[in-house]
Amino acid sequence: MKTELKAKFLQHLTNKRKDEGFTPIELPVVIIIIGILSAIALPSFLNQASKARQSEARTNIGALNRTQQSYYLENQAFTNNITSLGIGIKNSDNYNFSATGADVTNAVGNLAESKKPDLKAYTDGVFRADAQNTVSVLCEANNAAATTPNAPTLNTANSAGSCPGNYTALK
Repeated sequence: MKTELKAKFLQHLTNKRKDEGFTPIELPVVIIIIGILSAIALPSFLNQASKARQSEARTNIGALNRTQQSYYLENQAFTNNITSLGIGIKNSDNYNFSATGADVTNAVGNLAESKKPDLKAYTDGVFRADAQNTVSVLCEANNAAATTPNAPTLNTANSAGSCPGNYTALK
């Protein structure tokens, strides 16, 4: 009877081991499914991460735009020194921010130069339309690249800003 009990016990242990874990066919199937899901999700995640970093530039350029308009109302001129605007915008790991203008009594360009090739550059132009009004335009690069943007120009025919080549005006 002892050997019969031992045999049943060993049979029980053998059956118990068969019920645990993955079979050799299930394991590669699970790995393939995980690979397919990650191949679909990773590009979407990386694209969303780039968009999040680009929102930094849009936000800061928009703030520079509004501050330049306020500065013009107080001083009857724009400034090409963003620290004199007093809003605390500094260069980041993703973008260099600057203002440029040869004739700051009539126009200034605010630039967000991308430091990374997967981020788009942004530029903004603020112009004196007449003695009391200013107009502005915010432009986004059509393609991502680490390049220095050009400032927009004023179209005197309709008193509206025009984006440089390879840039699109944002609403």
